[in-house]
Amino acid sequence: MSSQVIEVKESKKSENEQLESLSKNIKRQKLFRNIICILLCIMSIFPFYIMIINATRPSAAIQQGLSLIPGTMFFTNISKLGSLSAGVGTPVMKAMLNSLCISVPATLFTVYFSSMTAYGVYVYNFKLRRIAWSFILGIMMIPTQVSIIGFYKFMIQIGLNDSYLPLIIPAVAAPSTVFFMRQYMKTALPLEIIDAARIDGSGEFYTFNTIATPLMKPALATQAIFAFIASWNNLYTPSIILSSSTKYTLPMFVQVLRSEQFRSDYGVIYVGLLLTVLPLFIVYFALSKYIIAGVALGGVKE
Repeated sequence: MSSQVIEVKESKKSENEQLESLSKNIKRQKLFRNIICILLCIMSIFPFYIMIINATRPSAAIQQGLSLIPGTMFFTNISKLGSLSAGVGTPVMKAMLNSLCISVPATLFTVYFSSMTAYGVYVYNFKLRRIAWSFILGIMMIPTQVSIIGFYKFMIQIGLNDSYLPLIIPAVAAPSTVFFMRQYMKTALPLEIIDAARIDGSGEFYTFNTIATPLMKPALATQAIFAFIASWNNLYTPSIILSSSTKYTLPMFVQVLRSEQFRSDYGVIYVGLLLTVLPLFIVYFALSKYIIAGVALGGVKE
């Protein structure tokens, strides 16, 4: 009897030891993951922090080396940036407004019409659906640089060179956004909902705008962020299409500041870079709540 009691005690002791060792392993793994996540966050934020710090420092101090302490030349650099605008050909605020005039409508066109295209490919069962989907996937493989010469010649022939329209209207056709939205619809938009809306007499555009679109808010927000960043940071196509200095976008403005004529003042350049990045942060923080809500909604399964 006593031997059985001893065996039971030893077994419980071994179980407790195993549980303790398992708990320690879990704590060590959690600590390791937290350390890795913190390091990755620091690595991601550090370049932006240095950019902000350098925007507050004089050019001579920036050339001397790295500093983590903010300077006192921020407003001076901003005033210098305003004074250099005459040499660039357009004021910095005008360049920012030009970028907004391109990026905002291009983002709206990309998100809405790409979602509509993905909706048509996903919902409708027509004969050429597979061919159309394969064509969209094939277009994704063609880089912009391959077709830019023909695109530029075509814009000259129809009189749209040195205009914002060639930078806005082609945003309607965004194959990568179509691909993403269709993949999202396959998991978040049941076809039964669409069929029920049709039975109730809902029109196709009304169904898409009032039923399908609200269900895709997280995906729409994600693609809006990507589309706005791509359009806002686009330097290649505007540099080819736009020739008037008064129509320069903000990336083109910063590119001119980096030329030999203005390269001597790095503080001004960093202020220009800060102004370029600032709207991207605003758009991300304005739309990130929809992404978080979508992740939370997708993590709850009945």
